[in-house]
Amino acid sequence: MSRDTLNRMNRRLFLGSAAVAATGLAMPALAQTSASTTEMENAVAGGVRHNISSFRTLQWQPYFDNTKNGAILVDLTSRALHYWSEDQSIYRLYPTSVPLSEDLTRRGRTSVVLKDPSPSWRPTPSMKERNPDWPDFIGPGPENPLGTRALHLGWTYYRIHGTHDTRKIGRRSSNGCVGLYNEHIEELYEMAKIGTQVLLI
Repeated sequence: MSRDTLNRMNRRLFLGSAAVAATGLAMPALAQTSASTTEMENAVAGGVRHNISSFRTLQWQPYFDNTKNGAILVDLTSRALHYWSEDQSIYRLYPTSVPLSEDLTRRGRTSVVLKDPSPSWRPTPSMKERNPDWPDFIGPGPENPLGTRALHLGWTYYRIHGTHDTRKIGRRSSNGCVGLYNEHIEELYEMAKIGTQVLLI
């Protein structure tokens, strides 16, 4: 194969990779076990770097006294959700959306109080005030802002939920909730329990 042919092929590969990165079409499946940290970091660096400021595995001990009922840590700065099972045999790390502004952001400890397998959506009073044209109700389905699953937290109106608008993940884009890709919330939904500990930092 000639040097000119190789140069043309390399140029095509470079342009194709740049186009994927620029349009944000990288695979969303970033949930990994701790054993594949390097693969995960490479995937993030190669595809969604512009959305996520820092995305790395963490240990549960600095954040929780134990992992009874499982533990969820949401790091609002790195826009990542960490999950540890009660027996610590399962660890997952997911990219998230986070609140648009500091006044919409809540931090602290709570827990999962309700698991909704087919969420419907109503805007909160403050959301309706800010966006009077929004509908009053959207039932389960493809147009639902809560995606395919929702974990209700102990704070009124706060949820960890899916989204059909994948552009939101890795960005400041929510009205207070934590959003995940639908395939990730479906996985987390199966692992989380009523009473799973949640810490937002």
